[in-house]
Amino acid sequence: MPPGCGYLAAAREHPPATAVRQQRRDLDIAIHLVRDFNQRQSQIFFVTATFIVGYQPAALHPLVDEDVAEAAAALAATFETSARGVIYEHPATTAAGGRLAAALKPLLTESGQGGGTAFERDAAVVLRRIEDVARHRSPLEGAGPHALVELLGRVIRPGPGNADGNDEATSAPSEPSRLIVP
Repeated sequence: MPPGCGYLAAAREHPPATAVRQQRRDLDIAIHLVRDFNQRQSQIFFVTATFIVGYQPAALHPLVDEDVAEAAAALAATFETSARGVIYEHPATTAAGGRLAAALKPLLTESGQGGGTAFERDAAVVLRRIEDVARHRSPLEGAGPHALVELLGRVIRPGPGNADGNDEATSAPSEPSRLIVP
C-alpha cells in the first residue's frame, strides 16, 4: 500500500482496542512500579530500566526476568552493604545475572557520583523493587519468563543513539510514543 493511504493513516491514529488496553495495563503496572519513589529513586529506576531495555546479552538466549532479578538482587545487596560502610561485591547466583549486574553497575556508580550513602540507599530500594516484580510478577499475572523485560520495552523506548556524534536535532525523528496517559 502507498505511504499516503488513508486507511494506514487512520490505523496509525486510532490503534486497535487491544493495543489501547495493553497500553493502559502497561501504564498501570509502570505507575505501580514507581508509586512511592522520590525524585532520585525515580531517576535511578528510569536509568536502570532504560539500560535493561537496551541490554544485549552476550549469550544466545534472550534476557529473562530471572536474570534481571538476580542482577538487581546482587547490586542491591552490594549497595546496601556499601551504605553501611563495608565494601563487598555481592555476586549474582546465575551467570547471566552476573553479566547483567557487571554491565549495569558502572552506569549506576557513575550516576551516583557524589551522592554518597543516600544514593546507595536509594539505588538499593529501586533495585529491590525491580527484583521483587521480576521474581514474583504479581502485577504481571499470567505472563511468561520475559514479562518484565517486555513491559519495560513497551513502556521505555530509548532515544536515538548519539554514538556517531549526531545530535538529536540532526538525526532522524523517532516514532512518537503510543502510550496513552489517562
